[in-house]
Amino acid sequence: MLDPVARHDFMATVLTAAADDGVSVLLSSHVLAELERVADYLILLSRGRVQVAGEVDGLVASHRVLTGPAAEAGRYAERLRVVHARRGEAQAHLLVRAGADDPVPPGWEAHPVGLEELALAYLREPGAAALPGPARARALPLETGEPSEVTQ
Repeated sequence: MLDPVARHDFMATVLTAAADDGVSVLLSSHVLAELERVADYLILLSRGRVQVAGEVDGLVASHRVLTGPAAEAGRYAERLRVVHARRGEAQAHLLVRAGADDPVPPGWEAHPVGLEELALAYLREPGAAALPGPARARALPLETGEPSEVTQ
């Protein structure tokens, strides 16, 4: 792993080259906070499968954290598209797939989600998938074992 100064300088060099030359850059990293600052598109792999894929702004905009009474969490979790739930004695936090216009249950508050929180929620719930629309209907090469463009 690079030290912080070297990592910062490396990222600055890569981003400058990408902007100046108009090229795309593929970054593979476990440093989610760093990706949040530079990534336009995210592909999250979990257990060898694509679990989340999409434009970062769209993924973040289509999720939020609902905070409310723990006693009511089960009731709302059944009706909402919950990715990950954290429950304490008094409060529950539900990371849900929802747009800004979706109603917030009475007595609950909605909070925006960051890329790191979103990625960690999906990684904690390997069965959850956020691949949007029809793209999820077809199996991806990583899921079928078929060779992809990368492995051929």
